[in-house]
Amino acid sequence: MQRFPTVFVTTFACFFSVFLFLDNQTNSQDFQADRSLIAADIDRSPVDLVISPCGSWLVTVNQTSDSVSLVSLLDDRVLDEQPVGRRPVAIAQSTDGRRLLVSSRDSGELTRFDVENGKLKRSGHVHVGYLPYGVVLSADGRTAYAALSARDQIVAVDVDSGRVTAQIDTGRWPRYLVLSPDGTRLAVGVSGDLGISMVDTVERKLLWTERLASLNVGHLVFSPEGSEVYFPWMIYRRTPVTPSNIRMGWVLGSRIARIEAGDDPAWQALTLDPSGRAVADPHGIALTPDATRMVVSASGTKELLVFRRQGLPFQDHAHHDLIDRALLADSDRFFRIPLGGRPMAVRSLQDNRHVVVANYLRNSLQIVDLQSRQVAREISLGGPSAISLARRGEAIFYDATRSLDQWYSCHSCHYEGGTNAVTMNTPTDGSSLTSKTVLPLYRLDRTGPWNWHGWQTDLPETIAKSLTSTMQGPEPSQDDVQAMIAYFSELQPPPNPHQPSEPEIAAAVERGREIFHGSRAGCVSCHHGPELTDGQIHDVGTGRRMDRHSGYNTPSLRNVYHKTLLLHDGRARSLHEVLTGVHRPSNVAGTSDLSDEDLADLMEYLRTL
Repeated sequence: MQRFPTVFVTTFACFFSVFLFLDNQTNSQDFQADRSLIAADIDRSPVDLVISPCGSWLVTVNQTSDSVSLVSLLDDRVLDEQPVGRRPVAIAQSTDGRRLLVSSRDSGELTRFDVENGKLKRSGHVHVGYLPYGVVLSADGRTAYAALSARDQIVAVDVDSGRVTAQIDTGRWPRYLVLSPDGTRLAVGVSGDLGISMVDTVERKLLWTERLASLNVGHLVFSPEGSEVYFPWMIYRRTPVTPSNIRMGWVLGSRIARIEAGDDPAWQALTLDPSGRAVADPHGIALTPDATRMVVSASGTKELLVFRRQGLPFQDHAHHDLIDRALLADSDRFFRIPLGGRPMAVRSLQDNRHVVVANYLRNSLQIVDLQSRQVAREISLGGPSAISLARRGEAIFYDATRSLDQWYSCHSCHYEGGTNAVTMNTPTDGSSLTSKTVLPLYRLDRTGPWNWHGWQTDLPETIAKSLTSTMQGPEPSQDDVQAMIAYFSELQPPPNPHQPSEPEIAAAVERGREIFHGSRAGCVSCHHGPELTDGQIHDVGTGRRMDRHSGYNTPSLRNVYHKTLLLHDGRARSLHEVLTGVHRPSNVAGTSDLSDEDLADLMEYLRTL
């Protein structure tokens, strides 16, 4: 079998001199370091990877098996697999390859590994809490930066001591981040604020946040000289969901942004969507080592987008909704490589010819040849021999080819099954120009009726209508709908990290609990039961003249702390606005208004739900 060029000079050092740090917090009882204990029939679902400096091995982050795998690129073998925390998201590596760090969202921790004698050795962990997503390491491997999506902060961690040394506010929902080549700038995608933030790592402060109206900011990469940052994202245009608007790129579209990393955040955008065959859910991004090619994974359309970087037609503020015709006409400047599955992270090899893609739904790594424009090899990470019903539903959820001309997937609006930071105008309620916040899909089978107005009472019909009306796609089969219901029934929200340990906060939470469940606020009359909703329709005075239906279905309050928009139309931007505005207890429940002290206690309790 033909292999791509690999640098062998440092192979021995790469394999056996990678060591790590922080034995002081290691607890051997937290994890069982034996690959045989990770069931072979569990989907791996890789989402991120790092490649050793010599290119002979890599390590993947496997999201649904809560594990990391060490893979040899010399003979395409999985050498080792070890457990990490719950729902791992990202992995970082120091420049010399000596230190590895994995972030696990649901267990709120960073886990450290050595690579010794072809094995992964867990050597410590740091609990940071608040749903960590992206993580990066400084060049010397001594400082880690992690994005805490539930705290709207970046934390700096001293790797040798395991101590958090700084907390830096970034904006809402920081997820992925990248460190500049000189280590002085940290670019962070803040999808809750629809943009990007830049952090000064020397002064450890936020420099600026630039709003691009960007949904679902993906991975980021600096230009080699460190002057610019590139990242993929999606834009929502707020127009009615009609076939003509979709095809014009006026509903949802895919972009790559180029933004200056200095003090003036000037930015431009590159539109990715050809007419008739759009791009959806761009996620991973990489530059080849010589920086001549930019490669982007489009997870919704299951492909790799490859650009010749020089002369790309970036435009000020994305005035064009379809890809530049000249770019589309030159197959060397832009081409697409089908991959199947759900391609996520993409990393370049040193030969400037091959990239490695973590493919979530295929449980594999794909080595893609940019010259032949095809998958050269595929390495299985393990998984079940048969696809489960829920896994089939998950594949449909992430599949943009189910929409008209493949412009967007269910995930495009319901990020990882949750919500997003805009109100959207969908036709499912039979009205036009009545934009509403996007409801999470967690435990969907237990939260009926459905839709903000609650007029949909049949779950299979509700799902089918979303696929045919909102997505303007073909009628799904009954098996497709049952598969999606199976997936949604297993879909769980991230754990709430706001569980107070300080006595003063705990006391406030308990007072807030009494207010919530008592007569002073009346919240529990509608928000009760395991999902904190009564499943009933109520007219609470928040309706609009153009609504086709009257009244609103009581929304679940689970993880309400993490929403950027509240109430059906997003008119409230905080819990305080909800409780003091049109939805205040005196309006909704006929009680008296709460005092400032009671409001503070009630909000502390709501944050823990």
